[in-house]
Amino acid sequence: MDPSLERVKAEGKAGAVAFPLGVYPIEPMEPRAGYSVRFEQADGDDDEGEWEEWPDRYVFEIVCPAPRLPALWRTLASLLPPRVYPILDVMGHDAYREIDPYIAYDLVGLEHLIDGTRRYGPFLFEDGLVGFGAMCDEPFAYIFIDEHKIITVRCEPEDKETFEQALAAFDLEAVPEPLGVDAAAHEHRGVLLTPEDRPDLLSAEEIVERLRDLWALTLNIDTETNTDDDGRDLGTTAWRCVVRVRTEEDDLPPGAGEPPGSPDAADGDPDDDDPSPVAPEPPASYRYAEVLLHASSLREAEDLAYEAASDLASRTPPNQAASPNHPSPGPSSTSQPTAAPSKPTPAKPGPAKAGPTKQGPASAPRQGGSPPGAFGEPGAADEFEDDLLGLLEDEAFVVQADRMTPEAFSELLATGGERGARRIRQGVARVVLTRWLN
Repeated sequence: MDPSLERVKAEGKAGAVAFPLGVYPIEPMEPRAGYSVRFEQADGDDDEGEWEEWPDRYVFEIVCPAPRLPALWRTLASLLPPRVYPILDVMGHDAYREIDPYIAYDLVGLEHLIDGTRRYGPFLFEDGLVGFGAMCDEPFAYIFIDEHKIITVRCEPEDKETFEQALAAFDLEAVPEPLGVDAAAHEHRGVLLTPEDRPDLLSAEEIVERLRDLWALTLNIDTETNTDDDGRDLGTTAWRCVVRVRTEEDDLPPGAGEPPGSPDAADGDPDDDDPSPVAPEPPASYRYAEVLLHASSLREAEDLAYEAASDLASRTPPNQAASPNHPSPGPSSTSQPTAAPSKPTPAKPGPAKAGPTKQGPASAPRQGGSPPGAFGEPGAADEFEDDLLGLLEDEAFVVQADRMTPEAFSELLATGGERGARRIRQGVARVVLTRWLN
């Protein structure tokens, strides 16, 4: 955490309200902690039958002082069933998309969700560029903390009283309109400090990567098209991909990596005078490849990035490919002044159909584990799911795929000594530069 950041407070009618370190008002305001609740009726499928209905539900909008947010989250999360779909929204580095919406397509144990918030709580609860939560459909429940650290809860009518009792335990009362930081002009900023001489400190990108592994998250966008937030078709664009490449350290001494006397460190009776040591399974290590390319969809960009990173790894000996440090795959987060936007409404869960997907900062998973959209061929969605389930065992994994403006792409190419091949030809997908990141 950046020690230079100061927490902003504002006086409300019930006393001072402290804001998160990563998002704060830049104009006078009178915050109001508490919650509002309203009823939403089951709204059914859309015209194409793409989305299954959500049941009748109550919606809570909750404003909580920042120092109490972690404890409130733990209380609310304890009301979820044992298996949920985690959600993560990140204001990333894509030039044509404001928010990267991640979702788990398969149910994940609640303990993994809690473990992620325990490990990376300061980032999740304080950073103004990230939101997170979870949902489930049996019974239906939805909890999401957005980038303003405003909590949205959706629950079935029979669970309404339970959530009200949880909020009352934190002295949060029903008010006509709770007022958080999003009720005024405000500024977002990252809260992590990662100087170059401290590689042991995790960057936001590294935390997102680890949460993707822990929560089995997938970028919830249509992988077969290339549009901006307004739905405009962009055609072929420049991309920067970061690929995690798995390598094996094969030069470890026998028994390395295991404590003496452990079952994996010796073969035979541990009381023998001279047990026969055996080398344990070589620990996996990783190196990160940066791939700069032209592509017309996320699917095409990832396919090219995989091939380029695999080719690079084949030309690099394993002992040279191992790297103990992760990269910082993207520009540092900067403050972003914004007006007060309306709160997003999450997409409805349901089986995937052909055509573009509905998406949003808090997108819901499709039932049955299918990814958003169809891929044009029968069985392609099932193949995608199989790839997801094997994510942790993959030899390579694209941890970041961001579109870039032509100007930014040319500047990045120049750092690699590439001063040509800057022109993007529509319909032509190609790799321009591949290199290892330190």
